[in-house]
Amino acid sequence: MDLVERIQCGDARAAARLITLVENGTAEAVDALKQLYPRTGRAYVIGVTGPPGSGKSTLTDRITAELRHLDRTVGVIAVDPTSPFTGGAILADRIRMQRHSLDEGVFIRSMATRGHLGGLSRSTNDVVDILDAMGKDFILIETVGVGQDEIDIVRTAHTTLVVAVPGLGDEIQALKAGIMEIGDLFVVNKADREGADRTVLEIEMMLEHGESDDGWRPQIFKTVAVRGDGVEALTQGVLEHREFLFEEQGDRRKSKERSRWVFRALLQERLTARAVERMAASGGLEPLIERIAGREVDPHTAVEEVLFRLGL
Repeated sequence: MDLVERIQCGDARAAARLITLVENGTAEAVDALKQLYPRTGRAYVIGVTGPPGSGKSTLTDRITAELRHLDRTVGVIAVDPTSPFTGGAILADRIRMQRHSLDEGVFIRSMATRGHLGGLSRSTNDVVDILDAMGKDFILIETVGVGQDEIDIVRTAHTTLVVAVPGLGDEIQALKAGIMEIGDLFVVNKADREGADRTVLEIEMMLEHGESDDGWRPQIFKTVAVRGDGVEALTQGVLEHREFLFEEQGDRRKSKERSRWVFRALLQERLTARAVERMAASGGLEPLIERIAGREVDPHTAVEEVLFRLGL
């Protein structure tokens, strides 16, 4: 069987191979993704985001275990800011997930952002589609961190978990910078630490000032992920939000939002690449850069010139 057929049969090696091709941006990967796309749209995607040190990896591991207890298959995408060959946080992720390594119902992949802002790798959405077509019931995406620019997860996930921990000082202030709006469920992890109740109260106070567009009232959970405390209740909270979305047709809205975002991102990437290629081929790129650097023309006018030449 070819790569696409093997993935549709749940072959983990084939999925890993295609993910590598996707990360390398090969034409073979694009062709395979086109063939797989009609088989996607069934998996439920859960995003896990929060500051470094909040225990996202351990929490993801525990949620995976809870979903497996419910006999659901799981795909895990751990997005890291560095190369997947440098160790660091990725090595820690792999160690924490080691108990799932022999479970055929779990597929785990670490990915690098490769400098992409937004908290997700540029190819994360393609990997979601691969795991979806592979037949995974749930896909968990653990993001790099949290911040105003790192909210792409809300466009990809059906349910977004925002993880906080007590004792990080200005963390709650940082959460205000655009992140409070994306959380469907808030998790105060390491809740055995002093100040956990205060962190819960601060989140509750911020949520009081916000309004949900879809009528969902974000819930707050306290967990101690290293012991598994509170993770069962959190997982049930995810399933409740899933049921809410399906009842309110929120899953269709989420799918449409993700489709719009993926389409626009791909269109922007392809148009930019082709514009640069044409300018470079005609020998006009470097002279234009020189003119910008020499203050002979401003960047806005330069871009308008390029679009005019391309007939756009």
